[in-house]
Amino acid sequence: MFQDQLNSDQTCPCGSGKVFRECCEPALQGTQPAPTAEALMRSRYCAFALGAIDYLIDTQAKEKRQPGEAELLAEQIQVTTWTGLKILSTRKGLADDTDGVVEFEARFESGPQKAILHEVSRFRKDDGRWVYVDGEVELRPC
Repeated sequence: MFQDQLNSDQTCPCGSGKVFRECCEPALQGTQPAPTAEALMRSRYCAFALGAIDYLIDTQAKEKRQPGEAELLAEQIQVTTWTGLKILSTRKGLADDTDGVVEFEARFESGPQKAILHEVSRFRKDDGRWVYVDGEVELRPC
């Protein structure tokens, strides 16, 4: 499932401070869905960092999926190293909500370029599971 392997006892790439097996691994493995919009955001960050393309597609709103998306994601993952996630704010998105917003910054490197992806992401629950709908994205050099 993952392009890059991570030991379950290592600190989770999402920056929560928890070990991977107690944080994003259950969502990525499909054993426990993300309970909040923020948890889904964190697990999707991990999916980008680890190359879990199927998870990225499965956790995106169905109407937003595009033909050839898996190939595009695979290309992006090959040339991008994600180096840190910082959650800036959340609105709604708790276990009992049906929608939510997460604002975050994700640091990355692509070749010699280092940058920050700043996004305000929208999430909603479909059939009791959180999905990523879309976001307002800004790339910032660092």
